[in-house]
Amino acid sequence: MSSLKVIHFVTGGFSGSTSVAIELVKASLGSTDFESLLVLRRKKSKHDAKIQELRDFGLPVETVTSWSNIATIFALAKICRQYKPDIIVCHGFSEHLWGRYAGLIAGVPHLIHVEHNSRERYTPWRLMQARWLAKYTDKIVGCSEGVRQELLRLKFPAEKTLTINNGIDLTPYTQTDCPPLQEREAGIVMAARFAKQKDHLTLIKAVALLRERNVFAPLYLAGAGSKKHMKRAKKLVKELKLKDQVKFLGFCNNVPELLQQNRVCALTTHYEGMPLTLCEGMAAGCVVIGSEVVGVQEMIQHNKDGLLVTPNSPESLANALHIALVDSYFTHELARNARQRAVQQLSLERMVKHYENLFLSIIRLPEAVYRESLFY
Repeated sequence: MSSLKVIHFVTGGFSGSTSVAIELVKASLGSTDFESLLVLRRKKSKHDAKIQELRDFGLPVETVTSWSNIATIFALAKICRQYKPDIIVCHGFSEHLWGRYAGLIAGVPHLIHVEHNSRERYTPWRLMQARWLAKYTDKIVGCSEGVRQELLRLKFPAEKTLTINNGIDLTPYTQTDCPPLQEREAGIVMAARFAKQKDHLTLIKAVALLRERNVFAPLYLAGAGSKKHMKRAKKLVKELKLKDQVKFLGFCNNVPELLQQNRVCALTTHYEGMPLTLCEGMAAGCVVIGSEVVGVQEMIQHNKDGLLVTPNSPESLANALHIALVDSYFTHELARNARQRAVQQLSLERMVKHYENLFLSIIRLPEAVYRESLFY
């Protein structure tokens, strides 16, 4: 049997879904079983340098326009006809709609929809389209059990829906590079793009409450994103007189080192799929703190390998941060358990193997047979 050809179609905005797709394509490099192509849908904020970096690494990367959904569909369909994949994997909203339409137009034999968030922007019309496309989709993947449950709530077919948890490369988090908690700065790291969803403001308010308790923890905010939301965060920092404590790092290439230098990894989010930043915090041996929302509450076992807090509550978050920043047996246990869970359950290898097994399971013939287009 020749190697399976797989297209991964995803946003070019370099979100968590993009990271997962990139890692799956990387895993196929040098493989005799899989041949993969990454197709990115260009965003208004261009990422030409990042795209070139992927190509320099050796990844096969194509891009399609995003100026209209129809243009995206037909540009991707053209790539499908040229590449002739056995499977197209469409990651995230709304790319999973346009990607599957393109796959149907081009006659790709197998379609996979991967949902990366627990609260997507489904209008009634787009939800109707997604349900219709599900009829022609082999499998629908939720990146966490919470996301799968949300897919079922939205009436996607249960028999096609499954969970494959996100995973991360654990190489930067080797045991020798992870100093014990007591040797780290009593600092807080949040590595997340600036967006309403991520709720940086609650974290900043919590740091101000800590200062009232004479706890002066530095806060490192790693990530780019919305200029509007970053501006709001900087304005709040100024109003609360926290400029000496809160550092805006922008896009960060050294997140593993940053996490391993600090005690706490926090994510004050309104909703998630399965946040890679918490996976990284656990792998780095931090005390992880997250909002008790879908996508996070499945990851953190409260008081065992992390702390869950009430969403949008600076007081609840400040209480958890106060506990996490204290050097105690309890915090050391949280950090140890978190790291152990990351190593055992959140590895990139584990995620890749589950996806590869899925690809193999849906190919029922020795050679993929191109389906006739539903449109012409």
